[in-house]
Amino acid sequence: MHDVRTFLSRNDKQISKSIKRFFTRFHVSSALKASNAYKKKGVPVMEIFQYLFLLIFSNRSMYMNLITRRNTPDFAKDTVYRFMKMIQINWIRFTTILSARIIRDAIFPLDSEERANVFIIDDSMFERNRSKKAELLAKVYDHAKHKYLFGFRMLTLGWSDGSSFLPVNSILLSTENRKNRINEATEVDKRTVGYKRRKLSLEKGTQAMLTLLDAAKKAAIPAKYVLFDSWFSSPRTLHAVKSMGYDVIGMVKKTPKMFFRYNGEDMPLTSIYNKNKKRRGRSRYLLSVMIDVVTDGEIIPAKVVRNRNKRKEYLCLISTDVNLDENEIIRIYGKRWDIDVFFKVCKSYLNLSKECNSLSYDAMTAHTAVVFTRYMMLSLESRESNDNRSLRELFLYFSDEMSDITWIQAFQ
Repeated sequence: MHDVRTFLSRNDKQISKSIKRFFTRFHVSSALKASNAYKKKGVPVMEIFQYLFLLIFSNRSMYMNLITRRNTPDFAKDTVYRFMKMIQINWIRFTTILSARIIRDAIFPLDSEERANVFIIDDSMFERNRSKKAELLAKVYDHAKHKYLFGFRMLTLGWSDGSSFLPVNSILLSTENRKNRINEATEVDKRTVGYKRRKLSLEKGTQAMLTLLDAAKKAAIPAKYVLFDSWFSSPRTLHAVKSMGYDVIGMVKKTPKMFFRYNGEDMPLTSIYNKNKKRRGRSRYLLSVMIDVVTDGEIIPAKVVRNRNKRKEYLCLISTDVNLDENEIIRIYGKRWDIDVFFKVCKSYLNLSKECNSLSYDAMTAHTAVVFTRYMMLSLESRESNDNRSLRELFLYFSDEMSDITWIQAFQ
């Protein structure tokens, strides 16, 4: 019996070491406090957050843990629900502060000055098909499945240096179209953070994106470029991001409704293509043209590069940094793939949207922040340990090990 206890104790220390080090090293407790997540009395917020963070590694839901009486905390489930529904907690600020600390203290010192650090903006489906009473639930078109689903668009701002990806912040977008909104927002005090995030959820994605980017800028996260796909690449958005001090590298779609100035004349990209000869040979791109992006009389120069891989489609890259070489534009934009991997890991392994059954918009937002924190730890663990395993394999390692130990006791 003594040998078993010794083995479990050694296992506790070994498996939970990385997690405890992560919480202590980046002062998760102070990040929560700075985001208005604290209680004057009762169970400390940090204990509840740790419980939610570790829940995924037990291979059981909170409900099943209570039924089996395994890994049960010293507080009731209602305490957890009340914490997740707290309207004063600024979850955008929390994940932004935490990611900024990890980037600044752990990752940025390892990078060379020549490395191009980037912000990546994209959205993904946050499904809630089985809960028609969820707050601000909307009928959203999923471009991956080509059909309408019930849920939200999880607009996410991430950071990458080409080696590691970290989620910075996000907002669950409902829809500004009242016809596609199944439920309205709960009435809350207009002075609270909860009201502001509900209001933000009803804005267009391009406008909400600027709010997330502004939060990252205030946190002084080092990045030079902002990458996004064609859904965000309008002239107005390019101007807005450029005015914030970032250069844009984005995909631009073929459309007769979007105009750029070429040789003093406003025209769509298709017309600009037709006025130029395509490059021959084995070059990585077919065309490179200098244009002007004009909005409300303001002009910024840009370089348009048509990728050879998209010969049959009128898709190309636009860069507001005209000094970049065409091949460099294509290379940097390749980092955008990191956010697709992030979405896949969060949905398939970190229980994004599946773990939270609450109808509260605040609770769903809190759940998203917990999932982001899990991903940050796994990403950093992979980077610093030079682990060749994928984040999926690393997650399964933690899950398999921690399911056999009492991680609640380990943290206490």
